[in-house]
Amino acid sequence: MIKTEKLSKSFGSLQAVNEVSLKISDNSIFGLAGTNGAGKSTLLRMLAGVLKQDSGTIFIDNKPVYENPTIKEEIFFLPDVAYFFQNATMKEMVQYYAMYYRKYDRERFHKLASNLGLDEKRKISTFSKGMKRQAALILGICSGTKYLFCDETFDGLDPVMRQAAKSILAYEVSEREFTPIIASHNLRELEDICDHVGLLHKGGVLLSKDVEDMKLHIHKVQCVIPDEKAEEELLQELDVMQYEKRLSLLTMVVKGEREEIMRKINNRKPLFAEAIPLTLEEIFISETEVAGYDIKKLFI
Repeated sequence: MIKTEKLSKSFGSLQAVNEVSLKISDNSIFGLAGTNGAGKSTLLRMLAGVLKQDSGTIFIDNKPVYENPTIKEEIFFLPDVAYFFQNATMKEMVQYYAMYYRKYDRERFHKLASNLGLDEKRKISTFSKGMKRQAALILGICSGTKYLFCDETFDGLDPVMRQAAKSILAYEVSEREFTPIIASHNLRELEDICDHVGLLHKGGVLLSKDVEDMKLHIHKVQCVIPDEKAEEELLQELDVMQYEKRLSLLTMVVKGEREEIMRKINNRKPLFAEAIPLTLEEIFISETEVAGYDIKKLFI
């Protein structure tokens, strides 16, 4: 488990991370969402022990991470711009990483490289941006570490390769003790893979919630209720986070159990009523608006 308490880091007058407190459970995929400059990269570098925090604490498996070789053996950090030795091939990078990561799985690496069509003997400098992303990802996964920190891992991947990368991460979580943290400026990239998502803004955490729990307890519904008084009563009765009315169509984002929400709507004898799946982006927009923030300008 990863746990931070009031973690802060500044660079001169710039407050990059401001009192971030997070709990990240083992064997889950944690998404770290936020725009450029929100503090994602700085937070990941502190979690990896690359940077030392100014204040607050970081514990990974109940141990501090900074200058702790034992814990660092269980962490592989993929920065937003992957680093490879000049003129190195993937095969040579495997040989290098295997010296530091005792559980490096060469067999798994060969299989993944083959499946993705990556030539192990070709210089990585000749790869496209997307191919370099793929190479970095499988080099990290095959290190055998318990934790993998990914900074904008899916950036530059085409839709097919993006889905392939997500499938590889999900498979690893199901097969061994493995906890990836994926930082992205795009909530849509995190939606179909993460178990838990934290939203960073201006160095602080606006929201950190379980994805399935959010989807079970926040719903988007549309209905047409001919009786205006009944419609007003419904808006008062439901825990409405957002609503909009266009002509006769009422659209609401509502907290609560889906069955109970639909029961209350149907009691008003609607001409039409349906529940619509919410995207992760819509859920976060609704949650943060309730807290007094407007993140539509950031993610839309």
